[in-house]
Amino acid sequence: MGLKEYVRKMKGGGHSPPRVSGEEIFLSWLNAFFGVGLCGLLSFSYFEPEGITLLISSFGASAVLLYGTPKSPFAQPRNLLGGHLIFAAFGLLCFKLLGCNSLGASLAVASSIALMHITRTLHPPGGQRLLSRSLEDRRSTT
Repeated sequence: MGLKEYVRKMKGGGHSPPRVSGEEIFLSWLNAFFGVGLCGLLSFSYFEPEGITLLISSFGASAVLLYGTPKSPFAQPRNLLGGHLIFAAFGLLCFKLLGCNSLGASLAVASSIALMHITRTLHPPGGQRLLSRSLEDRRSTT
């Protein structure tokens, strides 16, 4: 991609996402309501009393992909599970080996992206969780 094409893309290229039907909007809303609601109910009722959280911030971004753009390659179940698992596993490995710093974070994100490409499980919200966790850890130690 050349610089000219990149700048055109950043300006939006004159293209807006296609409009969806009222039925699709309602189904997106309904599925998001029940999907996130079920995660919240399970988290608050069963996991949090045990000191574990199920409802994490990256699930909001995953919900947008899953329920708002269900045909997107990023929204497929394989990508959802694989992306979160790869980021979680490689993120923990990097932070255990390198600590909570910019090197650990950048290596974890970059390597996780490469691994997701290799395994065809690219799912952007996995990276959001990794970085938000890194920031939380960093704030709690300072």
